[in-house]
Formats: sequence, C-alpha cells, structure tokens
Amino acid sequence: MTTKPVSSQPDDRALAELVWRDRDEQAFRTLYQRHTPRLYQFVLRVMAGNEQDAEDVVQETWIRAVDKLRQFRWDASLNTWLAGIALNLCRGFFRRQDRRWVEIREDLGLLVPPRLEHERIDLEEALTKLAPGYRTVLILHDIEGFTHEQIAGQLEVSVNTSKSQLFHARRTLRSLVAPTGGEEART
Repeated sequence: MTTKPVSSQPDDRALAELVWRDRDEQAFRTLYQRHTPRLYQFVLRVMAGNEQDAEDVVQETWIRAVDKLRQFRWDASLNTWLAGIALNLCRGFFRRQDRRWVEIREDLGLLVPPRLEHERIDLEEALTKLAPGYRTVLILHDIEGFTHEQIAGQLEVSVNTSKSQLFHARRTLRSLVAPTGGEEART
C-alpha cells in the first residue's frame, strides 16, 4: 500500500476559495505562479508564437477566471478550466482578426507556401505554419492530452471533426518537418 506524500501547499480548490471568498492576493499569486507557465506555453502555441498576443490572452484568461471562480464546479482540473477559457479567448481573437478558425477543408492545412524540399524546420516553427484549427486540435490532443470528446466540446465541433483535424494536422506537420528524398530513411 502506497501513501501519498502530505503536501504543505494548499490545493487549487482551497486557494480558489480564498481568492473568491476573501480576495486573498497571496492565494491568487500562488495559483497564478502554479498555472501560468503551462497556460502561457499552451496559448503561445495556439497563437502561432505571437508573444504579445499570448500575453494578452493569458492576462484576460486570469481576469475572467477570477471573475467566474465561484461558479467553477471542479468537474475538471483548474488547469483544464483555464485552458478552456484561454482557448475561447484565442478563438475570439482569430475571429476579430478575420482569420479562419476551425473550418475543415483540405486546402486550409498549410497557411504558407511549402518550403523548399531540402529545408527542415523545427517543430515549434512548424506548428506556427498550421492553420489555427489544425494547430489547436493538435496542441489540445497531442501536447495537452485532451480527448477528442473534450476537444469537440471545447471547440463546438463533432468528435469526428476533431479526429479529422488531428489527422490532417499531423500529416501537414510531418510534411513540414520531415526531410524529403533519401534523408527520410535516416531520420
């Protein structure tokens, strides 16, 4: 029988209660420091590496989260809930910028002209080249570990759409990062 180590750190729920009940600044700072690094990395990827926009989305996420903290039902982790708020803000950002979001069509997989066949790009750069909908599903599923059912709920699409987007995102991503010709066999 294994026992869980006792932590001296309060859990998210206890901190959240202090924030919404008492407006406890230290509790907020603890939650912020605990969750912002991962939240920022998630948002930065969805925003295709645009640091300023990612910072704005993270800030707005925390503003909205604190405002709605009392209503959070704890059906999911605080991290998952924050990611959902951030994702909705990202979607709104793309809509305001008149960018395509979650439309699925074969021709939306790649936003930039294909690179020269002999060039390689790293994964983070390749993620920025994906259409926002493809990038978001790939990040949610492969990086953040969300299920297709959770993604479908967050993006308001069907499970099959989520699966299709992931398939196309992975295929496009492979074409961006994989060398062509004889080099493929060596990697």
